[in-house]
Amino acid sequence: MSDTLTLSAETRDRVGKGASRALRREGRVPAVIYGNNQEPTSIHLDERALYKALHTGHFMNSVVMIEGLGGKAIRTLPKDVSLDVVTERPVHVDFLRISEHATVTVSVPVVFADEDASPGLTKGGVLNIVRHELEVVCDAAEIPSEITVSVKGLDLGESLHISAVTLPKGVTSAIEDRDFTIATIAAPAALVSEQAEAAEAEAAGETEEAPAAEGDAAEGEAKDGE
Repeated sequence: MSDTLTLSAETRDRVGKGASRALRREGRVPAVIYGNNQEPTSIHLDERALYKALHTGHFMNSVVMIEGLGGKAIRTLPKDVSLDVVTERPVHVDFLRISEHATVTVSVPVVFADEDASPGLTKGGVLNIVRHELEVVCDAAEIPSEITVSVKGLDLGESLHISAVTLPKGVTSAIEDRDFTIATIAAPAALVSEQAEAAEAEAAGETEEAPAAEGDAAEGEAKDGE
């Protein structure tokens, strides 16, 4: 299960670009908490604390408890983090207010296992990852930190689809209208090159045989004429 993170915040008295720039100069990051049929709450966070949370590797699929707003901590789920295009510093965060056991949709990282048991990989094939994350629906208190996907038995040219993945209990795929691909086993470059050369050689052989056949036919016609 994904860890619960905690961040301290203060309410924002003023909103707008000017007020946000002033906060950033002070090492604070503007943010907003919305949802759960309540009015949005404008807040600001300590940039260093937020930066540390962002680099846990699971910020976007973790419950974040927002404290310091004068009362009980607010349970939230990060929905969007805006970064400066030059410095990549966080400039704004959106948090969705949720109840303890709310049903939420989150993106969870995929971890691949049993690579030694994949015939395609043992032959030198390459694991081509189509989806590094899976969008799933689950209880907010039971968000998985990662989803392990086995590639056991996959051979060259074969694909792994969501239908072959065993999701944790209580977790379902957010995409239900198609059996989408998660990864494929691609042939190694050397094998592809060998196959291409073989195909070219075969095509060249067929081309060389054609004139000989035409010559034999012409010789037969000449004998018939005699």
